[in-house]
Amino acid sequence: MLQNHEIDYRIFGEEMQYVEVELDPNETAIAEPGAFMMMDDNIQMETLFGDGSQQQNSSFLGKLLNAGKRVLVGENLFMTAFTNVGNGKRSVSFASPYPGKIIPLDLARYGNRVVCQKDAFLCAAKGVSIGIEFQRKLGTGLFGGEGFIMEKLEGDGMAFLHACGHVIEKRLIPGETLRIDTGCIVGFTNGIDYDIQFVGGIKNTIFGGEGLFFATLRGSGTVWIQTLPISRLAGRILRYATTSRKEEGSILGGIGNILDGDGWR
Repeated sequence: MLQNHEIDYRIFGEEMQYVEVELDPNETAIAEPGAFMMMDDNIQMETLFGDGSQQQNSSFLGKLLNAGKRVLVGENLFMTAFTNVGNGKRSVSFASPYPGKIIPLDLARYGNRVVCQKDAFLCAAKGVSIGIEFQRKLGTGLFGGEGFIMEKLEGDGMAFLHACGHVIEKRLIPGETLRIDTGCIVGFTNGIDYDIQFVGGIKNTIFGGEGLFFATLRGSGTVWIQTLPISRLAGRILRYATTSRKEEGSILGGIGNILDGDGWR
Protein backbone atom coordinates (compact mmCIF):
# COMPACT_ATOMS: atom_id res chain seq x y z
CA MET A 1 0.00 0.00 0.00
CA LEU A 2 1.32 3.45 -0.92
CA GLN A 3 2.26 5.64 2.03
CA ASN A 4 2.44 8.95 0.10
CA HIS A 5 -0.45 10.84 -1.48
CA GLU A 6 -1.16 9.82 -5.09
CA ILE A 7 -1.20 12.77 -7.49
CA ASP A 8 -1.65 13.17 -11.23
CA TYR A 9 0.28 15.75 -13.21
CA ARG A 10 0.96 17.42 -16.57
CA ILE A 11 4.10 19.29 -17.63
CA PHE A 12 3.78 22.32 -19.91
CA GLY A 13 6.32 24.39 -21.84
CA GLU A 14 9.70 23.84 -23.41
CA GLU A 15 12.48 26.11 -22.10
CA MET A 16 10.60 27.51 -19.06
CA GLN A 17 8.43 24.64 -17.89
CA TYR A 18 5.81 24.33 -15.19
CA VAL A 19 4.07 21.29 -13.74
CA GLU A 20 0.32 21.19 -13.06
CA VAL A 21 -0.54 18.81 -10.21
CA GLU A 22 -4.09 17.51 -9.99
CA LEU A 23 -5.34 16.84 -6.48
CA ASP A 24 -8.33 14.76 -5.44
CA PRO A 25 -10.26 15.86 -2.33
CA ASN A 26 -7.94 15.89 0.74
CA GLU A 27 -4.82 15.22 -1.34
CA THR A 28 -1.78 17.41 -0.69
CA ALA A 29 1.29 18.48 -2.62
CA ILE A 30 4.36 20.07 -1.01
CA ALA A 31 6.71 22.54 -2.67
CA GLU A 32 9.66 24.80 -2.07
CA PRO A 33 8.79 28.42 -1.16
CA GLY A 34 8.81 30.43 -4.36
CA ALA A 35 7.91 27.51 -6.64
CA PHE A 36 4.16 28.26 -6.58
CA MET A 37 2.68 29.57 -9.84
CA MET A 38 -1.14 29.33 -9.68
CA MET A 39 -3.96 27.24 -8.22
CA ASP A 40 -7.69 26.63 -8.43
CA ASP A 41 -10.23 27.65 -5.84
CA ASN A 42 -10.71 25.45 -2.74
CA ILE A 43 -7.00 24.72 -2.38
CA GLN A 44 -5.68 25.60 1.06
CA MET A 45 -2.08 26.70 1.63
CA GLU A 46 -0.21 25.83 4.83
CA THR A 47 3.39 26.51 5.82
CA LEU A 48 5.12 23.45 7.24
CA PHE A 49 8.22 23.23 9.39
CA GLY A 50 10.52 20.85 7.53
CA ASP A 51 9.45 18.77 4.55
CA GLY A 52 5.97 17.82 5.74
CA SER A 53 6.57 14.08 5.94
CA GLN A 54 5.07 12.38 9.03
CA GLN A 55 4.21 15.73 10.54
CA GLN A 56 1.54 14.32 12.82
CA ASN A 57 3.75 11.62 14.35
CA SER A 58 6.94 13.58 14.93
CA SER A 59 7.99 15.35 18.11
CA PHE A 60 9.12 18.96 17.97
CA LEU A 61 12.74 17.82 18.26
CA GLY A 62 12.24 15.44 15.34
CA LYS A 63 10.72 18.19 13.22
CA LEU A 64 13.58 20.52 14.16
CA LEU A 65 16.17 17.91 13.16
CA ASN A 66 14.34 17.28 9.90
CA ALA A 67 14.24 21.00 9.11
CA GLY A 68 17.92 21.35 10.03
CA LYS A 69 18.83 18.72 7.45
CA ARG A 70 17.12 20.80 4.79
CA VAL A 71 19.16 23.85 5.75
CA LEU A 72 22.36 21.83 5.30
CA VAL A 73 21.49 21.16 1.64
CA GLY A 74 20.73 24.84 1.03
CA GLU A 75 16.95 24.53 1.12
CA ASN A 76 14.44 26.66 3.02
CA LEU A 77 13.61 25.88 6.65
CA PHE A 78 9.92 25.77 5.74
CA MET A 79 7.87 24.21 2.95
CA THR A 80 4.40 24.99 1.66
CA ALA A 81 1.60 22.40 1.52
CA PHE A 82 -1.30 22.76 -0.92
CA THR A 83 -4.38 20.71 0.05
CA ASN A 84 -7.59 20.26 -1.91
CA VAL A 85 -10.36 21.03 0.64
CA GLY A 86 -13.14 20.96 -1.98
CA ASN A 87 -15.31 18.15 -3.27
CA GLY A 88 -14.00 17.82 -6.83
CA LYS A 89 -10.59 17.68 -8.47
CA ARG A 90 -8.47 20.83 -8.20
CA SER A 91 -5.11 21.81 -9.70
CA VAL A 92 -2.05 23.67 -8.45
CA SER A 93 0.94 24.58 -10.64
CA PHE A 94 4.63 25.02 -9.86
CA ALA A 95 7.22 26.66 -12.13
CA SER A 96 10.93 25.99 -12.58
CA PRO A 97 13.17 28.88 -11.41
CA TYR A 98 15.42 28.99 -14.50
CA PRO A 99 15.46 27.68 -18.10
CA GLY A 100 15.62 23.91 -18.22
CA LYS A 101 13.49 20.83 -17.71
CA ILE A 102 11.25 19.42 -15.00
CA ILE A 103 11.93 15.74 -14.23
CA PRO A 104 8.97 13.68 -12.92
CA LEU A 105 10.04 10.83 -10.65
CA ASP A 106 7.77 8.03 -9.49
CA LEU A 107 9.91 7.04 -6.51
CA ALA A 108 8.20 3.65 -6.27
CA ARG A 109 9.80 2.78 -9.64
CA TYR A 110 13.29 3.69 -8.41
CA GLY A 111 13.55 1.76 -5.17
CA ASN A 112 11.84 4.51 -3.12
CA ARG A 113 15.05 6.57 -3.09
CA VAL A 114 16.83 9.02 -5.40
CA VAL A 115 19.94 11.09 -4.62
CA CYS A 116 20.13 14.45 -6.38
CA GLN A 117 22.08 17.69 -6.44
CA LYS A 118 21.29 20.45 -3.98
CA ASP A 119 18.47 22.83 -5.01
CA ALA A 120 17.11 20.29 -7.53
CA PHE A 121 13.86 19.59 -5.65
CA LEU A 122 10.76 21.45 -6.91
CA CYS A 123 7.67 19.75 -5.47
CA ALA A 124 6.26 16.35 -4.48
CA ALA A 125 3.32 14.45 -3.10
CA LYS A 126 2.89 14.84 0.63
CA GLY A 127 4.77 12.16 2.52
CA VAL A 128 7.91 12.26 0.38
CA SER A 129 10.89 12.89 2.65
CA ILE A 130 13.55 15.39 1.55
CA GLY A 131 16.73 14.74 3.49
CA ILE A 132 20.51 14.75 3.11
CA GLU A 133 23.00 12.28 1.67
CA PHE A 134 26.58 12.49 2.95
CA GLN A 135 29.38 11.57 0.56
CA ARG A 136 31.51 9.12 2.52
CA LYS A 137 34.64 9.44 0.40
CA LEU A 138 36.93 12.38 1.14
CA GLY A 139 37.85 13.00 -2.51
CA THR A 140 34.20 13.01 -3.57
CA GLY A 141 33.33 15.59 -0.95
CA LEU A 142 36.29 17.87 -1.63
CA PHE A 143 36.24 17.86 -5.42
CA GLY A 144 32.81 16.63 -6.41
CA GLY A 145 31.28 20.00 -7.17
CA GLU A 146 28.35 19.27 -4.84
CA GLY A 147 30.48 18.97 -1.70
CA PHE A 148 29.97 16.36 1.01
CA ILE A 149 26.20 16.81 1.11
CA MET A 150 23.63 16.03 -1.57
CA GLU A 151 19.85 15.85 -1.42
CA LYS A 152 17.94 12.60 -0.84
CA LEU A 153 14.30 11.96 -1.78
CA GLU A 154 12.62 8.98 -0.13
CA GLY A 155 9.08 7.60 -0.38
CA ASP A 156 6.75 5.89 -2.82
CA GLY A 157 5.03 8.94 -4.33
CA MET A 158 5.69 11.41 -7.15
CA ALA A 159 8.48 13.96 -6.85
CA PHE A 160 9.64 16.58 -9.34
CA LEU A 161 13.17 17.86 -9.91
CA HIS A 162 14.29 20.75 -12.09
CA ALA A 163 17.57 21.04 -13.98
CA CYS A 164 19.20 23.60 -16.26
CA GLY A 165 19.39 23.05 -20.02
CA HIS A 166 18.33 19.73 -21.57
CA VAL A 167 18.06 16.60 -19.41
CA ILE A 168 19.24 13.14 -20.44
CA GLU A 169 18.11 9.98 -18.68
CA LYS A 170 20.73 7.23 -18.96
CA ARG A 171 20.48 3.68 -17.72
CA LEU A 172 23.68 2.01 -16.52
CA ILE A 173 24.00 -1.75 -16.61
CA PRO A 174 26.14 -3.76 -14.16
CA GLY A 175 29.83 -3.16 -14.79
CA GLU A 176 29.27 -0.03 -16.90
CA THR A 177 31.14 3.19 -16.04
CA LEU A 178 30.15 6.73 -17.01
CA ARG A 179 32.57 9.65 -16.67
CA ILE A 180 30.86 13.01 -16.48
CA ASP A 181 31.46 16.65 -15.52
CA THR A 182 30.65 16.96 -11.83
CA GLY A 183 28.23 19.85 -12.35
CA CYS A 184 26.19 17.95 -14.96
CA ILE A 185 24.89 15.34 -12.51
CA VAL A 186 21.24 15.94 -11.59
CA GLY A 187 20.59 12.72 -9.70
CA PHE A 188 20.95 8.94 -9.59
CA THR A 189 19.21 5.92 -8.12
CA ASN A 190 20.25 3.17 -5.73
CA GLY A 191 22.94 0.89 -7.05
CA ILE A 192 25.01 3.75 -8.50
CA ASP A 193 28.43 4.37 -6.94
CA TYR A 194 29.54 8.01 -7.18
CA ASP A 195 33.26 8.81 -7.09
CA ILE A 196 35.70 11.49 -8.31
CA GLN A 197 38.62 10.91 -10.69
CA PHE A 198 41.58 13.18 -11.44
CA VAL A 199 41.75 14.13 -15.12
CA GLY A 200 45.52 13.59 -15.28
CA GLY A 201 48.11 14.81 -17.76
CA ILE A 202 49.89 18.14 -17.45
CA LYS A 203 48.39 19.50 -20.70
CA ASN A 204 44.89 18.48 -19.69
CA THR A 205 45.37 20.07 -16.29
CA ILE A 206 46.74 23.41 -17.51
CA PHE A 207 45.14 23.88 -20.92
CA GLY A 208 42.12 21.57 -20.95
CA GLY A 209 39.65 24.12 -19.61
CA GLU A 210 37.42 21.35 -18.22
CA GLY A 211 38.55 21.35 -14.60
CA LEU A 212 40.86 18.99 -12.76
CA PHE A 213 38.31 16.36 -11.81
CA PHE A 214 35.34 14.55 -13.27
CA ALA A 215 32.79 12.21 -11.71
CA THR A 216 32.70 8.48 -12.30
CA LEU A 217 29.38 6.66 -11.96
CA ARG A 218 29.43 2.87 -11.75
CA GLY A 219 26.89 0.19 -11.06
CA SER A 220 23.33 -0.56 -12.09
CA GLY A 221 20.65 2.12 -12.10
CA THR A 222 19.42 5.36 -13.67
CA VAL A 223 21.34 8.64 -13.95
CA TRP A 224 19.88 12.03 -14.89
CA ILE A 225 22.28 14.44 -16.61
CA GLN A 226 21.87 18.15 -17.39
CA THR A 227 23.58 19.82 -20.34
CA LEU A 228 24.03 23.20 -18.64
CA PRO A 229 24.85 23.37 -14.90
CA ILE A 230 23.36 26.51 -13.37
CA SER A 231 26.80 27.40 -11.96
CA ARG A 232 28.23 27.43 -15.50
CA LEU A 233 25.39 29.63 -16.75
CA ALA A 234 25.75 32.03 -13.80
CA GLY A 235 29.52 32.24 -14.29
CA ARG A 236 29.16 33.12 -17.97
CA ILE A 237 26.54 35.80 -17.22
CA LEU A 238 28.71 37.24 -14.45
CA ARG A 239 31.72 37.36 -16.74
CA TYR A 240 29.86 39.36 -19.36
CA ALA A 241 28.15 41.58 -16.77
CA THR A 242 31.44 42.57 -15.10
CA THR A 243 33.54 43.04 -18.26
CA SER A 244 33.68 46.54 -19.74
CA ARG A 245 34.69 46.81 -23.39
CA LYS A 246 36.79 49.98 -23.58
CA GLU A 247 37.11 49.77 -27.36
CA GLU A 248 33.37 50.04 -28.02
CA GLY A 249 33.60 53.59 -29.42
CA SER A 250 36.51 52.95 -31.78
CA ILE A 251 36.50 51.74 -35.39
CA LEU A 252 38.65 48.73 -34.51
CA GLY A 253 36.38 47.96 -31.59
CA GLY A 254 33.37 47.96 -33.88
CA ILE A 255 35.09 45.60 -36.32
CA GLY A 256 36.00 43.31 -33.44
CA ASN A 257 32.40 43.27 -32.25
CA ILE A 258 31.20 42.30 -35.74
CA LEU A 259 33.76 39.49 -35.94
CA ASP A 260 32.76 38.00 -32.60
CA GLY A 261 29.06 38.36 -33.31
CA ASP A 262 28.18 41.32 -31.08
CA GLY A 263 27.81 43.72 -34.01
CA TRP A 264 24.87 41.77 -35.44
CA ARG A 265 22.64 42.17 -32.39
